Amino acid sequence: MDSNISIINKDKGKLLAVAGGNYRIIISGDQTDGNYAVIEMVVPPGGGPPPHSHPDIQEMFHVLEGEVEFKTEAGKQIVGQDGFVNIPFGGSIHSFKNTSEKYARLLCTVIPAGLEVLFEEVGTPALPGQILPVPEFTEERKEFLQKLNEKHGIKTFPSDFLG
Repeated sequence: MDSNISIINKDKGKLLAVAGGNYRIIISGDQTDGNYAVIEMVVPPGGGPPPHSHPDIQEMFHVLEGEVEFKTEAGKQIVGQDGFVNIPFGGSIHSFKNTSEKYARLLCTVIPAGLEVLFEEVGTPALPGQILPVPEFTEERKEFLQKLNEKHGIKTFPSDFLG
């Protein structure tokens, strides 16, 4: 077998509690020379990140199970199983939230890699299927998140920014 081929089984990858969900870094930039990273996101009802933008990162989502509501400056749309969302380079503000009563599972690809590093820095190690509460939004947490945003070239907006 070609030594450059990566095969990652479903029980491999770093598991993290992020944005009210369970994220598994399937393949990181460390494994792809920084070209891309792939993250599986298990999002419980009510889970999802606040509106944000990252001009230097293209982000793609394939909804594997369930459905989520994607919001952009152009509006909102429910994206169900087998739906696909592409957030191109340029910094479009976006967010998603699981507005259903069932868990959603998304496959997120980022080009170039780097967003997974932010997830490692902001997340908490988790067990398979474990959903941990979102950390309390204290002044210290707010400052910590602002420093991470600056480090990774991300802007975060208030939760009601996109309506």
